[in-house]
Amino acid sequence: MARRRQTVPEVRVRAVNGAPPNPRGRHVLYWMTTARRVAFNFALDRAAEWCREFGRPLLVLEALRVGYPWASDRLHSFVLPGMAENARALADAGVASLAYVEPDPGAGRGLLEALARDACVVVTDDFPAFFLPRMLSAAGGRLGVRLEAVDSNGLLPIRATHAVFPTAYAFRRFLQRELASHIERGPLPDPLELPGLGGARVRDEVLRLYPQATDGLLRADPSALAALPIDHGVPPAEGCRGGSAAGRAVLRSFVAERLGRYLERSHPDADASSGLSPWLHFGQVSVHEVFRAVVRRERWTPARLGDERRGAKEGFWGMSPEAGAFLDELVTWRELGFNMLARRPEAASSFDSLPAWARQTLEAHASDRREAAYRPEELEEARTHDEIWNAAQNQLRREGRIHNYLRMLWGKRVLAWSTTPRDALARLLALNDRWALDGRDPNSASGIFWCLGRYDRPWGPERPIYGTVRYMSSDATRRKLRMSGWLSRFGAEAQGRLL
Repeated sequence: MARRRQTVPEVRVRAVNGAPPNPRGRHVLYWMTTARRVAFNFALDRAAEWCREFGRPLLVLEALRVGYPWASDRLHSFVLPGMAENARALADAGVASLAYVEPDPGAGRGLLEALARDACVVVTDDFPAFFLPRMLSAAGGRLGVRLEAVDSNGLLPIRATHAVFPTAYAFRRFLQRELASHIERGPLPDPLELPGLGGARVRDEVLRLYPQATDGLLRADPSALAALPIDHGVPPAEGCRGGSAAGRAVLRSFVAERLGRYLERSHPDADASSGLSPWLHFGQVSVHEVFRAVVRRERWTPARLGDERRGAKEGFWGMSPEAGAFLDELVTWRELGFNMLARRPEAASSFDSLPAWARQTLEAHASDRREAAYRPEELEEARTHDEIWNAAQNQLRREGRIHNYLRMLWGKRVLAWSTTPRDALARLLALNDRWALDGRDPNSASGIFWCLGRYDRPWGPERPIYGTVRYMSSDATRRKLRMSGWLSRFGAEAQGRLL
């Protein structure tokens, strides 16, 4: 076998099973699961490497199940336009693909194996959260050919670390020492331009069992969604269309219009956050593409990296303060969550994964009297006494997101209204995973668990319910932030339209 010309760093490639490649296969199969894009995608680059090695064409499978937890009109309608966009881009490049949408739970069972029987190797995406790790492990056991999972999640490969970092400060110190060696080894902007990828086909017998998704499904037509057995109580998010083209439009507008005032992002009325998290979560936009856009705006080169290696927020990137602050969120805080779940999968949902001090203080105050005890449906429908909390929940229900700062307050208040801290965690995860476009994600889990003490330290004075977990109140938030416009959009009047 000829020696492969390596372009994807080995630290990003993980063998899921022990099966060998099949040099007599008819194609290389890329099973697209979480990096749902055809650009800036290490897994697609890796599949192209195997195409070169074996002299075989590429076949791309992008499927959407209906039996996954929290499947809904909102999530399907965000993913489907991206699938349509990918199918068009692959067809334009002459690359064969199958965009498959399950009509019923389990209907897609056997599809991966059917396509893998003719494969030299199967390449897929590595993602350390939700049901994906279990799905990959099970698939590896069923396939008789090599299955590789490739990490396109962050600027830092998830296996470049050898420990779980307890704080952003500790992780930032590691990043500042190690990240420079990874920054310039990014994925290809357009791997479909590579020669030799076209010419594969899906067997007719496979298409009879697993047909291509209809145009109506790929457009996420309401009638097509209504026929699927998914949660129709969560409608598509307002003003938020899925797909790489839409995500790149958001990226362009952020860099041109909002990044310059990013330091004001805590104020809801400033509208200075990036808004990119849904497209990052579904892999329709790559963190590498986001980073490149910021680099171009800043006219930055790696030579401008500063000497800071002690974990401070300032002094490392060598960019403007607003760009440095954004990259600290995009890289430090986002990838901190990936670091945690890659090594501690239970940390996505287990109360016992909190730091010992947080568990101890919360459980010591678990029997404290609550100011209110709301039922799950009252929380979901934003029927509490707290105007700001209700507005945050209304924004989540309408737009599939909550303003970054108010998302912290949203989580803290649920702790005060739940019978126990464990119950609070379960409620927060359920609300977030059902309604948020960026739920079910390592970064999303970080935000919820932060409300209960993860990545934080004890804060005095000790309080009822919270103990020494950091306290936040709606009254203090109202005094601190500019939010009158935000409240007019999502407050009591908006709530009346939703109920």
